[in-house]
Amino acid sequence: MNKLKFSKDEGSSFYKELNEKIDEYFSKKGIQKTGNNIMFFKIIMYFSFDLLFYTLMIKSSSVVEFYVYYLLMGLSVLLTAFNISHDAAHGVAVKSKFWNRFLFSLSFNLQGNNAYVWGKNHNESHHLYTNVEGSDIDVLNNPLLRMTASQPLKWHHQFQYLYAPLLSLLYSINWFFIRETLMLFNYTSRTIKIKIPPLEVFQLILFKLIYLGYMFVIPLVFLPFGFTHVLLVFILNHFMVSIIFTSVLGVSHLSDYVEHPVPDENNKLNMSWPKLQMVTSVDYNAESVFLNWTLGGFNAHSLHHLLPNISHVHYLNILPIFKETAKKHNINYMNMPYIEAYKSYYRFLYKMGHQQNPKTLVYES
Repeated sequence: MNKLKFSKDEGSSFYKELNEKIDEYFSKKGIQKTGNNIMFFKIIMYFSFDLLFYTLMIKSSSVVEFYVYYLLMGLSVLLTAFNISHDAAHGVAVKSKFWNRFLFSLSFNLQGNNAYVWGKNHNESHHLYTNVEGSDIDVLNNPLLRMTASQPLKWHHQFQYLYAPLLSLLYSINWFFIRETLMLFNYTSRTIKIKIPPLEVFQLILFKLIYLGYMFVIPLVFLPFGFTHVLLVFILNHFMVSIIFTSVLGVSHLSDYVEHPVPDENNKLNMSWPKLQMVTSVDYNAESVFLNWTLGGFNAHSLHHLLPNISHVHYLNILPIFKETAKKHNINYMNMPYIEAYKSYYRFLYKMGHQQNPKTLVYES
């Protein structure tokens, strides 16, 4: 991974004042930046939903019930990851470091994926060097999809805006069966190689087997619906998770409003770290109570990238401070309706497939 240096600009003073105001807010309120009673309620609620829908699925008396409860359980596990795993990965779901690690591992491994690998690279790569190829692990070097202007433009990329939705259906299946398997051999289609400690290799394999056990083997053995139905609902669940996951996160960093900065020969960017976060992240309906409760604050992505040490349960209260400080320092804050973010995502795919150096649009709120 290329480690980068940053420059000083208006983002530096913005970030300094933002932290001062945020610290003042929490000090005056006499509250912690970690999760509060709302978070405790969400932890109990989402894990209860996981258990409830799984129990109902195992007790299904008809194929229809089986499919409905299976998919509801899959959705619940995903929302558990959105609301609990992510905050816990940043150490802010609760006060205790131990319980943050436990909640992160439990809620993430429920999906059959390795918590350690994702958490380490999410925090040490994506959050530091957002949208910078060769430094951000989430910037793909994928021959089928062109994501940055620095990647070669090939003839088939002109169709990527058409086949990208089909590829997105495979996101979860690829993650579970292929991506982490390739990582075991220190090979990945991403721009950053990953080394996994032996203990995590063991846990990676173990939790995948556990996942296959409770999501496939147990329904197959204890329910009378047969191999075809169990396999079909297993695949449908991965399709559903993939669609939601890519729809929630894809629009945040893949947009014709965001930049993909390129460092100079000395690995230095011509902007500060705070400004990098603001020019590479799109928020949508950041004021929505419903989305905050269901998506765990993922819709307020630039806010999260700048303040990862704050639980998403506080986002709605500190958002006015964030917006006001950005405006004061002439920092463009991109917060738009979801439909606009979604349209921008597909415009981005189209432009990347048809233009060598697509122009980044300026969003005016």
